[in-house]
Amino acid sequence: MLSGDYRVIFEGNNLERIFEGLLVTIKIAFISVIIAIILGILFGVIMTVKSKVIRAISRFYLETMRIIPIIVWLFIGYFGIASTLNINLEAETVCIIIFSLWGIAEMGDLVRGAIESIPKHQIEAGQCLGLSKIQIYRYILVPQGIRRVIPGAINLSTRMIKTTSLIVLIGVVEVVKVSQQIIETSILNAPKASFFIYGFVFILYFIVCYPISILANIAEKKLEY
Repeated sequence: MLSGDYRVIFEGNNLERIFEGLLVTIKIAFISVIIAIILGILFGVIMTVKSKVIRAISRFYLETMRIIPIIVWLFIGYFGIASTLNINLEAETVCIIIFSLWGIAEMGDLVRGAIESIPKHQIEAGQCLGLSKIQIYRYILVPQGIRRVIPGAINLSTRMIKTTSLIVLIGVVEVVKVSQQIIETSILNAPKASFFIYGFVFILYFIVCYPISILANIAEKKLEY
């Protein structure tokens, strides 16, 4: 039988603090996702150019963001670069920058793959019509590429939201950090509180991410070729 330790969630202003932490998580994720989508589309287009130098630089950036774990990037940004250069950056700002850079790289690769999957005869048809390279990108490649990349972009957004749980490690007071604080202050009176509080946080993450997952599945089915 479950104990009454679940009441810790509703004691004092604990519930309010948890939701305030959730808002911090959503804010960081939302801003990062918007930046990643907008600049990621541009980066994806850049990755398709024929210049070997640009392709090499783009690939290096992409692989660097993929190979090095996000938590390491957060530590580098907050404890490394900011401290070394004596720049006063808030932890939330560092998180937005790091998550945006990661999202841009991932989104760019999605866009690149979508553009390169478009049949070459469409490009050749555009050239026969006298379209310039910019016009081919504007009217043929980019519109179709964005359409194909929508399901992947939605899934990327979900991943970014879930990965924000790492920002607690650089001191951002988001939903996981608030939960830890509540557990630490109530562990003596409610030894099983951690089960209920983390379970409640799980439900909150599920409520935020599940609708996005459903949207991704619907978009994927509607945009199938």
